Order: sequence, then C-alpha cells, then structure tokens
Amino acid sequence: MKTIQEIEKIRNEKRTELDLRINTQANTREKHILVCRGTGCTSSKSPKIIETFRKIIEEKNLQNVRVIQTGCFGLCAKGPIVIIRPEETFYAHVKPEDCEEIIQSHICEGKKVERLLCKNIDGKLVHQLNKLDFYKKQKRIALKNCGLIDPENIDEYIAFDGYKAIQQVLTEMKPNDVIDMITKSGLRGRGGAGFPTGKKWSFAQKEQEDQKYIVCNADEGDPGAFMDRSILEGDPHCVLEAMAIAGFAIGANQGYIYVRAEYPIAVQRLKIAINQAREYGLLGDNILGTGFQFDIDIRLGAGAFVCGEETALLESIEGRRGQPRVKPPYPASQGLFGKPTVINNVETLANITKIILNGADWYASIGTENSKGTKVFALGGNVNNVGLVEVPMGTTLREIVYDIGGGIPNGRNFKAAQTGGPSGGCIPAEHLDTPIDYESLAQIGSMMGSGGLIVMDDTKCMVNLAKFYLEFTVAESCRKMYAMQNWNQKNARNFRKIV
Repeated sequence: MKTIQEIEKIRNEKRTELDLRINTQANTREKHILVCRGTGCTSSKSPKIIETFRKIIEEKNLQNVRVIQTGCFGLCAKGPIVIIRPEETFYAHVKPEDCEEIIQSHICEGKKVERLLCKNIDGKLVHQLNKLDFYKKQKRIALKNCGLIDPENIDEYIAFDGYKAIQQVLTEMKPNDVIDMITKSGLRGRGGAGFPTGKKWSFAQKEQEDQKYIVCNADEGDPGAFMDRSILEGDPHCVLEAMAIAGFAIGANQGYIYVRAEYPIAVQRLKIAINQAREYGLLGDNILGTGFQFDIDIRLGAGAFVCGEETALLESIEGRRGQPRVKPPYPASQGLFGKPTVINNVETLANITKIILNGADWYASIGTENSKGTKVFALGGNVNNVGLVEVPMGTTLREIVYDIGGGIPNGRNFKAAQTGGPSGGCIPAEHLDTPIDYESLAQIGSMMGSGGLIVMDDTKCMVNLAKFYLEFTVAESCRKMYAMQNWNQKNARNFRKIV
C-alpha cells in the first residue's frame, strides 16, 4: 500500500518523464509513439501496428523511442491513428507496413511522412494534432486523458493529477463540502435526463443506513453510442477515483460497475485498473492511510437495452431479470439490495475529479445558464469526421456537424440529426442553429440522451428510421417505458416536416 508521500513522488517523477506529451517545446531527444488501442482502431489492426513498431525499434536499437498504447483520440474516421510526441505529428490510416517508413523517415531522419499526414476539412495536410479543425472547438474534460496516457499504467494516470482529487477530499474536505462543490458546479447526469448530480448525492447522504452503494451505469445501449466505452477504455482510473469520492460523500464503502459484456476491452482495462488501485491502496481498506474504506466490483450485463434504466440495472445486479421497478421509492432511499444507492453514468463520473481539482466556479463557467460543463457526443452517420467529440454545452448543432464533423460527405445536404437514442427525436435542418443543451433540445421535441448524435443526409428515409427505432424498442421490451411516452407533439411535428 502506498502512502500519500509515495503517491506524490510517483506523480512528480512520472510527470517529469511524460512532460513531452503535453509540451511541444519539450527539450528532449526522446520520442513517444502513441497508438490508439480503442475498439475502432483495434479492429483495424492497431495491436499489430504496436507490435511492428516495437520490433523495428528493437532491431534498430533505438534507445530514446517508446511505443505507448492509448485510448481513443476521437477522430475515428482517420483510424488507425498514430501520434508522435512531443511534436504532435498526427498520422492517419496507418497500416503495419507503414511502421518501417515512419521509424526511418520521422524518427531517424527527422522528416515527416507526408502521405500519412491527416487532411483538414479544407483538404490540406496538417502537421500537428492541435491544428486540426476537428479539435479547435472542442474542450476535453471528461476525455482529458484519452489518447494521452496508457490506460493500463496507473503511474501514467497519477502523473497527470490522478488520485490527487481523492487525496484532497480525504485530507481537506468533509462529505458536505464535496456535495456542496458538486452542487455548485451545476453538473447534471450525463445519462439522459440531466438530473443534478449534487442533489442526487445529497438525497442518499441523508439516509440513515448501515450500508450504502455507489453504482456506475456503463450499460451503454443507444444505437450508435460509444462515449462511455471510450472513457472506460482510455481512462478507467478516473471513474474509479470518482466512485470513491462519491462513496466518501454519501457514506458508502462499496461500488459496482455495471458494464456490457460486449465491451471486452473496457472490461479488461477496468479489471486491470481495479487491481492496480487495490495494490496501491487506493481502493480497499484504509485508503491513503486516512481510515476511509471503499472497494469496487464489476458486474457484466448481457446486452439488454432495458438494463440501462437504473432500477432495471439494479435488478440485474441482484441476479434477477432486468426490468424497471415502480418508483417511488427511488434508489437514493431504497436501491441496491434495498439500501440507499447513488447511480451515475460513466461520463458523469468522469467530470468529478476535474471539478474537485479546479473548483465549482471553473466548471460552472463553462456551458449555458442551466446546462453547465461539456457534453461528449458519439458523432456518426453521414458526416465526414465520424468520431468522439466533447464540446461546451450551448455549442450549436451546425458547429458540431460542419465545423467539427467536416460536413456531409459528397456535398449532399443535411436532412436531420437524431439525438437521444430510441427515446429521443430528430432535428431537422431548420433547427441547425439550436444550442445543444438540455432545455433547447427539449423545446424542439428532442432530448440530450446519453450522447449519440446520428447525422443523416437527404438520401435517408425517415419512415425507415422510425421503423428501425420502433422495432428496436419492441425487441428490447421497452416500448411502454421509452418510445411511446417520449413521442410527444413537438417531435411528431418535426418528423412530419422532415418526411
């Protein structure tokens, strides 16, 4: 078990070593070759790319070159992605057979491989990651470490302020201080409805019970959504740390992560992260020598969409068929095993440590009056830059589709964007300048949902789309719970306009 002093030593030493990853002017001969090992790039042979790089480096006896696996960089349309630091060179659509040329030309001779450089929205080659239009309007908070660190190395997470928030909470704050900070920040649940996170925590804290639970909802079931999966694959420790902070705030000593079995990379990295945190004494008994106790276990879901509903999820964890409970009582008073339970989704938890370290006012300064912070979207469909984006609340749909997403392929016209999954709605072209926040989307008959954003061009049939989602909800046994109750008049009017 590590003491606070030992953790601080790791943080300082490792941060110095990894400074080149965030400092393009780093005065070093060392190079870090970062290769995406998220699900998308993994399916396109990024593990083979990593293996090939390492083999070549060993054969050439290059002492100052390291190959690092990372989580998702976000720009999935350009995968497999390789980034070389400190100069931030972005190589797109890399194949294993390209590794020799990258090593010889870029590393040994100092010349970039221009044919592999990423193209910007205007078609021009871009030499650096931060020059891509895709990233210019983004603000990465929940995704801060994704694509920057090796998610299977706890020391790298610690180097970038990992487990610093829990240290601050346990040594300088009281449970009410934590809840007050989260409440003041304006953070709302990123799983769909947008319920205030601090309020949810305060309800559970007030319950007088000998046992309470923290549950992470990672049962991401909306078609086209992959936000939570990418956070778990790229930065699993930020979720573990946030769950421990939530446990301290409400008086819980046990957490569960309910994650889809269809996410094998996320599950594997969670297992590695939990074991590492236990080994360092950051989970378990007497965390950081403060006497605080909190541990986390994983429960696998079998892919039932209905288990994304929080009470159906609890039923599944308890070993029963996943179907929603009648509410009230709500989980904050009678949740898992009948005990007070806080349920937050992955993205909500990914914001917690940043709020603790930077303050409630900092977070509340981002976004709109009633929708604070940022939102992660899985941008898919008929858009050039398919991928994972994180933008401040209030960013317009037009900015996401055109300035970040690069517009519609083949010069076709925008027809609609579907948000909120099966319980959401379709946004027609007349609402392209709608700010993306909870209230604005509700006013035009859609909803934020967990963050799936599917763009459709003028060739798409809206009747077929409606048929797909209705068949999906029927097949997933959630017709009454989701689809019909959310098919409101505004959404119906939008649908008729698009058709």
